[in-house]
Amino acid sequence: MAKAIHSMIRVLDEKRSLAFYEKAFGLKVAERFAFESFTLVYLSNAESEFELELTINHGRTEPYDLGDGYGHLALSVDDLAAEHARLERLGLNLTPLKELKLEGKPPARFFFVQDPDGYKIEVLQRGGRYK
Repeated sequence: MAKAIHSMIRVLDEKRSLAFYEKAFGLKVAERFAFESFTLVYLSNAESEFELELTINHGRTEPYDLGDGYGHLALSVDDLAAEHARLERLGLNLTPLKELKLEGKPPARFFFVQDPDGYKIEVLQRGGRYK
């Protein structure tokens, strides 16, 4: 059986991205590999073995075109309202809290926050299928 281990995104400014992901989600550098033309940085925290891989292409000065194919990363938290308030106090770019309902039941409560490169991150209330 396959095991999901990481997702990769390309970022323009390593320091800016590291600061965002640590401030927003407590992700810290697990490992960093600097090659001649690019650097790979793996971020993680104690909540999960899954990692976010940041790829920094050396010499890149223009923001990446995210296109219309990228969706989002998703993370779950114990207290969605408290996390929303914390990120709002940090001045991050986030949407209001939302709740989906299906057959009268709320399968998901969530909001989105955007990283410095424009990637959307969904933050979900932990529970049910969102562990």
